[in-house]
Amino acid sequence: MEHIGNYLRDVHFNKKNGCLVYKQKGLQRYLFFQRGVLVMVKTTHPQELLGEILLRLGKISIETFTKIDEYIDPMQSIGKTLIEEGLLTKEDLNDGLMFQMREVTLNTFPFFFGKYGFQARKSLGKRKFEYKMNVPDLIEEGIRRMDFNPELESHLKDKVLFFNKKECMDRLTKEEKGLLEAIDGSTTAGDLFQLSGSNPEFFWKSMYLFYCLNLIDVKEAEAKEKVPEKEKKPRKAVLPKRKKDIKVEAPKKEKVRKPAVLEKEKVKKAAAEEKKAPKIIDDEIKNKIADLEKLRKNINTMNYYQILDVPKKASQKEIKKAYFEMARKYHPDRFDRDLPKETKEMVEEVFGHITIAFQTFSNEKEKQDYDAKLDAPAGLDRRELEKNAESKFRQGKGLFNRGKYEEALVFFEEAIKLKRSEANYHLFLAKTETKVPLFRGKAEEDFLKTIELEPWNPEHYVALGEFYSLEGLTVKSRRQFKKALDIEPEHEVALKALGLAVTSVKKKGLKGVLSLSKKKKKS
Repeated sequence: MEHIGNYLRDVHFNKKNGCLVYKQKGLQRYLFFQRGVLVMVKTTHPQELLGEILLRLGKISIETFTKIDEYIDPMQSIGKTLIEEGLLTKEDLNDGLMFQMREVTLNTFPFFFGKYGFQARKSLGKRKFEYKMNVPDLIEEGIRRMDFNPELESHLKDKVLFFNKKECMDRLTKEEKGLLEAIDGSTTAGDLFQLSGSNPEFFWKSMYLFYCLNLIDVKEAEAKEKVPEKEKKPRKAVLPKRKKDIKVEAPKKEKVRKPAVLEKEKVKKAAAEEKKAPKIIDDEIKNKIADLEKLRKNINTMNYYQILDVPKKASQKEIKKAYFEMARKYHPDRFDRDLPKETKEMVEEVFGHITIAFQTFSNEKEKQDYDAKLDAPAGLDRRELEKNAESKFRQGKGLFNRGKYEEALVFFEEAIKLKRSEANYHLFLAKTETKVPLFRGKAEEDFLKTIELEPWNPEHYVALGEFYSLEGLTVKSRRQFKKALDIEPEHEVALKALGLAVTSVKKKGLKGVLSLSKKKKKS
């Protein structure tokens, strides 16, 4: 199977030097490794070029970006040129290059087509690479983030799985560890799947994750030897039984089952019993959930430093360390899938706040703005606050229109903190949350806040109605569209959603619309 996960495993765990090339339909990506560590990338994808990434992260201005062609020097990198021109700091370049390496690699995981090739080299020259990225981190995030592909099952189902090393065991959830422990070194992945009773997408992605993290290795199943026709013994003719034969018939011998068969039956029986038994949440998970409940209760009154539990003078290194520690502990993937829905939504919501805090601090300009706002005296001029809020909102709206939803969230949150009474800010925050899985559960709350601030505005009811419609909540959806028509009987979107004709009427509410439609029919 041609997939980046296979290549990353081979390159990293065998500590290879060289370049991994990926090509498909005009797209080319080059990943450079030094002793199995990712040190540099090159790409032809427009959204992955360094200039675009620096702009997206807020490291360079839009003016610099539009003139970036003027700074291209064939003798040195664009980043170094921008530093020399005083348009970029070394720290910002570091963040941009690290982000680029991560994005180029992770964006390749969804593809199971295209051409791969690894060009081995003794070394990458005398150049010293300052930027290095941990490959197991990329493997784990890439596989968890990508959609299931049937190629995974085709690639692994006939392979016998056996343990290899335990170096990356701490990256697995409890459910994944349970699957890993069922591997006995003699069973094919296909048989193990049948015995496990697991969800197929979860099972095959987990097995591929184990393989790419070098936790397991695989080998081809031994083919069963076929006995040639000539060597087969002739079957004895079956004679009719006589009465005396029946009386003296020898007792049947019990079949001796092989250990491997017994083990399979044991695993199957245990899996069946586990399904019947109520799920027991262990103490570690209970403690983590309790911690998250406390955090959620106070999170709206905490600043980003308190959320990440770092001092205000913390360095970028300390901030990153704190975030990754929290991610290892509280990321939604670290919890079992069969937790109650409310608990899962709580985990996603709290981790969403943690992510926003980290993303804000990862951008030096945003961090400076946040610190300035945090340090601002209580009597700061109201006009200045509103001006800053509107600036944040416009930036967020621009990112929203470009499909950069996670980044837009940060700006809408900031705008609301500066001006909580602006309904439009809450509306766009809610719309953005519907686009980001981690925050989707919070969208309804913000739509309702929008209506609370401006109950006279039909657009807010329509927006909530559309959200309910996407969630499959038909009754709730229709109720919101009707409320919109009570305010504005000619609202085209609401009329269309309810299957009503658009008519030119006075604002008499929904009943007026229906009665006038009936009168027209009679006439």
